[in-house]
Amino acid sequence: MLKLSILDQTPIPLGSSAQEELENTTKLAQIAERLGYHRFWVSEHHLETLGHSSPEILIPHIASHTSTIRVGSGGVMLPHYSAYKVAENFRLLEALYPGRIDLGVGRAPGGIPLATNALQEHKHTYHDTYEEQIKDLIYYLTGSQDPNHRFRGLKAMPDIDTKPTIWVLGSSGGSAGLASSNGISYAFAHFISGQHGGSVVSRYKQSFQPSEMQRTPASMIAFFLVCAETDEEAEQLATSIDVQFLQVAKGEKSDGILSPEQAIKYPFTPTDHQIVRENRNKMLVGSPETVKAKLETLSEEYNTDEFMLASIMHDFHAKVKSYQLLAKAFGLKD
Repeated sequence: MLKLSILDQTPIPLGSSAQEELENTTKLAQIAERLGYHRFWVSEHHLETLGHSSPEILIPHIASHTSTIRVGSGGVMLPHYSAYKVAENFRLLEALYPGRIDLGVGRAPGGIPLATNALQEHKHTYHDTYEEQIKDLIYYLTGSQDPNHRFRGLKAMPDIDTKPTIWVLGSSGGSAGLASSNGISYAFAHFISGQHGGSVVSRYKQSFQPSEMQRTPASMIAFFLVCAETDEEAEQLATSIDVQFLQVAKGEKSDGILSPEQAIKYPFTPTDHQIVRENRNKMLVGSPETVKAKLETLSEEYNTDEFMLASIMHDFHAKVKSYQLLAKAFGLKD
C-alpha cells in the first residue's frame, strides 16, 4: 500500500493573513493525522507570499498539536546555517517527540538573492560546503565517534538514544548521489523540476551505502496536488496555482493566491499558456480516481511506495477536501 504524506508551505491566499494561514497549517496537520497520512512537513521559503520561513520553530508547534504523525522539514536550507546548530535543533526536537521527527535538508537558497545575502551576511566563505555539512549532520546525530573529524568529540545535545531521520531533498543526480553515498533517505522534488526522475531514484537505490543512520534506502516523490470530486472541478481549482506559478516565472508581484474566479480572468498570452502546460508536469490534477491511478502508475515508474503532496489553493476547505478525497480513495483510514 502506498504511503501518502503532506508538505504544507503555508501559502497566503489573497485577503488572508500569515496568522490565519499558520492556524490553518496546524489544523491541516491534525486532519492529516486523522485521515492516516504518514508525514506532515513544513518548508523554508523566504518569500512574502508564504506564512513562515522557520520549519524548526513550526515543527514543535505542530508536533504538540498532534500525537502520532511524523513531523519534519521539507526542508532546512542547510547552506545558510551551521550544521552543528541544525543538529542541536533537531536532536532537541527528537528528544521532545521521539520517533516522530524528520530532518529534510536542501541546497537551494529558498528565496530571493536579497534574502540569501542577509542570511549569509557574516559568513567568511561562500564556497559550496553542502556535502561536508551533510556529513557533519550525520556525525553529530550519530554520536560524534569519528576520531578524524575536525571537531572530534563535539556532541550535539541533548545526548539521546534516538535520532531524527535525515532526508536529502533534490531534483538531480547530484543530490541523489549525496544521499546514497552517505546512507540516508532521498526525496525527489518532481514538483520543482517537472521532469521525471525515475532514473535518478533508481541510481540512488542501486548506489546506496548502508550507514549508521539507516541500513536500507528510502525514497519519496513530491508533487503538487489538486483533487476534487470531478476532473472538471479540479481543473477549475488548479487555475489558482497556474496563475501563482506564472506570476513567479514572470517576476510579477503577487498579493496572495487568487481564487479560481479571479485567476481565470488573468490576461494569458500564448506564451503564458505554454508555461502553464509545462508547469502542469509538476502537478497531479483530477478526481480521486484520476489522481489515484496516476499515483499508482508513478509508484511503479519510480519504484517507490511514498509520495509527498503539496496543495496550493485559495480556499482552505477545498484544500482539506482535496486531501480527504484522496485518503478515502486509498483507504488510508476508515
